[in-house]
Amino acid sequence: MAMQLAQVNFSRLRAPLDAPRLRDFVAALEPVNAVADTAPGFVWRLQTEDGDATAIRAFDWDAGDSAGVIVNMSTWTSVSALADFVFSGAHREVLRRRREWFEHVREATSVLWWVPEGHRPTTEEAEQRVRYLRAHGPTPYAFTFRETFPADAVAGTEMRSGSPDWLCPA
Repeated sequence: MAMQLAQVNFSRLRAPLDAPRLRDFVAALEPVNAVADTAPGFVWRLQTEDGDATAIRAFDWDAGDSAGVIVNMSTWTSVSALADFVFSGAHREVLRRRREWFEHVREATSVLWWVPEGHRPTTEEAEQRVRYLRAHGPTPYAFTFRETFPADAVAGTEMRSGSPDWLCPA
């Protein structure tokens, strides 16, 4: 069975999306999403009719004292295709400024996992994967850029705890 890479990341907002503090972030959403939509290896992204996912409610259980949580979820043909997009160009520029807009969270706020080709993951699936990653570290069921697993590792593999140093130091 052909597999695709699903990813989710979510962030705790330092201010509401309409606050002046987040103006640059909100302005970058459309251009960065447009780059993603045409990136090599891109398949699908979670969005409303407005073209982004800022209105989608998910991960509210992790909001803490923040101004709320926003979520980004997509599927890609491979880990390398996703990494090429995430760590280059317009997205990298936004990533560099994330501390201005989002609270620093020590626990995992992003996770990667393999899905059958054509599957569109739900926010409920994503929340389950994040909770699993936080509890067990990277495994073929839920992993990170730091420790990835090939798509064929999913089949027939029991969920097991990953290495203890899986947390991102950023």
